[in-house]
Formats: sequence, C-alpha cells, structure tokens
Amino acid sequence: MRILPDELIPLTPPATRSMAGPALTSQARRRALRLILLVSDTLMLSLAFALAYFLRFDLQITIAPTVNPSPEFYTRVVAVLMPAWLLLFTLFGLYDFQYLLGGTEEYARAFNACTVGAMLVVGASFALPELTIARGWLVGSWLLSAFLIGGARFGLRRTVYALRRQGYFVAPTAIVGANEEALALAEQLKDGRYSGLNILGLLDGIRSAAGTGKSGVPILGSLADIEGVIQRHGIEELVVATTALDREELFNLFERVNGLPDVELRLSSGLFEVITTRVQVKTIGFVPLISLNKLRLDPVEAALKAALDYGLTLLAVGLLFPVFVMIAVLLKLDSPGPVLYRRRVLGVKGKEFDAFKFRTMFVNGNEILAQHPDLLAELRAKHKLKDDPRVTRVGRRLRKYSLDELPQLFNILLGQMSLVGPRMISPDEVANYGRLRTNLLTVKPGITGLWQVSGRSDLSYEERVRLDMYYIRNYTIWRDLQILFIETLPAVIKGRGAY
Repeated sequence: MRILPDELIPLTPPATRSMAGPALTSQARRRALRLILLVSDTLMLSLAFALAYFLRFDLQITIAPTVNPSPEFYTRVVAVLMPAWLLLFTLFGLYDFQYLLGGTEEYARAFNACTVGAMLVVGASFALPELTIARGWLVGSWLLSAFLIGGARFGLRRTVYALRRQGYFVAPTAIVGANEEALALAEQLKDGRYSGLNILGLLDGIRSAAGTGKSGVPILGSLADIEGVIQRHGIEELVVATTALDREELFNLFERVNGLPDVELRLSSGLFEVITTRVQVKTIGFVPLISLNKLRLDPVEAALKAALDYGLTLLAVGLLFPVFVMIAVLLKLDSPGPVLYRRRVLGVKGKEFDAFKFRTMFVNGNEILAQHPDLLAELRAKHKLKDDPRVTRVGRRLRKYSLDELPQLFNILLGQMSLVGPRMISPDEVANYGRLRTNLLTVKPGITGLWQVSGRSDLSYEERVRLDMYYIRNYTIWRDLQILFIETLPAVIKGRGAY
C-alpha cells in the first residue's frame, strides 16, 4: 500500500484505533511467546540434526566417506547437544525481549549461537579422541540449524505482526510528556504491528485534566494522578519524553512507578525528534553513558542493502545498455551539448559527489531562465519548475519516465548512492532541512524512494522532507523491495509529478 504524505503528517488519535484482542497481561504474553519460541527452536534443531544426518549418510554428501553411520550414536549426541544449544540460545539473548522481534540483530544472534555450538563440538572432539563425529554432519547441522532457526523466527515475527493488528501481543502504553519530543514518539510508536505498543495517549503536567490536546492526541491525565491513570487504563508501558520533565520530576516519576511490578518504564534519549541513528549505552566508571551511531543502518542491514544494490544494478546495467546507447544518440540529435550532466550533491556524512544524469536541458539554460524572472523566483522557492523552458524535447520525455536518472546506476556501483533512499540534495539545500539535515546524511541517497512513489514533484518541499525522514526512521530491507518492485514501476509508468 502506498504511503501518502497526509498519512505521515497528522498524528492519529491512538484511542480511535481498534485493539480489540483479549486482555492478556504483559507477563502472560511474554510467557506465551517464550514457550512458543522454545518449542519452535527445539523442533528446528531436531529437523536440522535429522536433515544433516540424511544428507551425510543417506545421500553421501561428504568430505570424509570412511565414517560409518550409527543412528544410535548420533541420537545420543543430539540428546546432549539439544539442551546445550538451547542453553546457548538463552545466553545469547534469544529469549530476551530486548532482542526479540527486532529483525536482523535477532537473526545474527541466532547464527552466532549456532556457530559457537558447532565450535564447542569441534573442541570436544579434540579433547576426547574417542568422540568421532562426521565433519559433514557437523557442518550440515551448523548451517541448517542457523538457517532453520532464523527462518522460523522470521515466520514467527510476521505472525506476531499479523496478530498485533487484531490486538494481540500489544501493551497498553502512555507517553509521559506533551512537548515536541512526546508527540514525535507517539507518532513513531503508533503502529502497534512493529512497536508492540498501543499508544493510548499522553500524561501531561501536574494539574492537567483528561481530554484532548491541541494535537488531537488524548490527554489521559496528569503526573499527579499517575497511579490512577495506570489503573484506569491498564497501562503496562510508560515511555518518558525526557525533555518534557525536569530532573526532579524524573526522579519523582521513577520513585512512584518503580514499585509497580506490572509497569515498564522506558526513557527516551531526549533527541528522538532530531536523531535517527541508533544509540549505544556503555557503562564507564560505573556511569551509564549514551553514544550515537554515526550511520543509520547496522552492519547486517548495510550488508543486505549493499547486496540488493549491487546485485540488481549489475543486472540492470547489462540489460539496459542498448537503452543507454539509444538515449545518447537521441540527445545528440536533439540539441548540442554533452550526453551526461553532473549534479553536485551530498552523500553519507555530507561527502560531496557528482550524481550522473542524462542531460535534459539546453546548455544555455541559465540564459533562457534569466528571461523569465517569475520562473527564476519559483525555482529558488520550490527547487522545481513545472513548465521549465530550459528542458529540451527529448529531455521532457526522459524526465516524464525518469529515464534521465538511469546513469545514477553507476553512482551505485561507485558506492555513492542506493537504489532506494531519500532524495539527494545539493549543498545549498541543506539549510532547508534545518536540524533534520544530520538525519538525512546518515544513509545514501536513492534513485527512487517514498518521495517518488508518493507524488514526486507534485509534493511540497516540506512533504518531501517528511517522507525522507519517515523512510530513514523506518528502514527495512522489505520496505526497499516493496518500493522497488511494487510501487516504483506504476509511478514511473503513470509519470505523475514528473517534470
């Protein structure tokens, strides 16, 4: 489903959303999910060990054919390995809700746990000469267990997301505060499918009464009556916008809530509305300190995105080479000038580079525009012109179907751009992003993105900024695939907003 700008700007009142699932306590939900995970992991490990035995001894896929099969021996080995690997899963946090349903980090932990388990078996075989385990079976068990455990947890994650739409596995939540940060938190967390939270409303100042705030978000009550609000609404999670409270109010809130066993208290970093990168907490000298990541994507996400970018780009360059040649010929026949145009733009961390495009304007475009002062003023204000006299006949067609951007595939191969990402901007546009400019430069700009599939140049500049920020904050590889294969092609074919 296409995300439109008007779905991103207003803050939908949380009370209007249906969360009609049965009333399960947070502890009950967590116990149920842990039990499901334990059963799933046990079944996947059993399947991995059995498949490894089948591949090694029945199909004879092996590097050491002299080892004789022994079902009884491997049954005893599995009986020892199964609880040992489940214990490793526990030690690696695979049943810790801090890491569950979180995507790539959970899968990475599962892979690391399986790898450590396999290494321990290798160590045991060296320490115990009488323990002879087929290397083919061990390698197969390692790879299959990592794949099956990760696959099962991916399936469970999607199932939980679907159940959350019906009101299951979501925790009634209130945001403490009513300032800009609190509203940004409510907006970001309102989709319970991913957050696991049902944002009921805000807790405002000491004497605030329940009602509706200026933003349309319900005010559940005041901090003075926080225990009553928690009881009336069955609140299980309190998310504190730390910039909304002073130090004494924070300390008082902690004292009052800390004794409530069924309520989880979470503090924001205080920079959410302007910072999109993850934070890390490290204790130095017994003092917990927060550090900000330089980039938005973690290493696993970056690797997946790079694999998608380079894989599809290499394929596209090979298939589209005749199109490149044909466009170059048409440009030369249409008007004098170079085939390619270089636009100076900003990349990750503000590094400047030249973004390649097919030339779509006359080479004396500035002189032509100088004859139209009204259009010049419009360009300075909106950075786009709907009826631009500088654009050539061929250039207008290229722009309509975004063919002028095809040379940016080479920017991707140079590591400067991505297939999907925020709009690339020139150095003089940075000021228009205000304090959000730091967020924009934490990921590579994209050839396509939410801004293109949601209206392209028909959008206001402010709407484009919001779409960029939404994409950066909510990045997933699946969203990239949806934009590429489901949304971009129809948008390009229609040519809406392209000029």
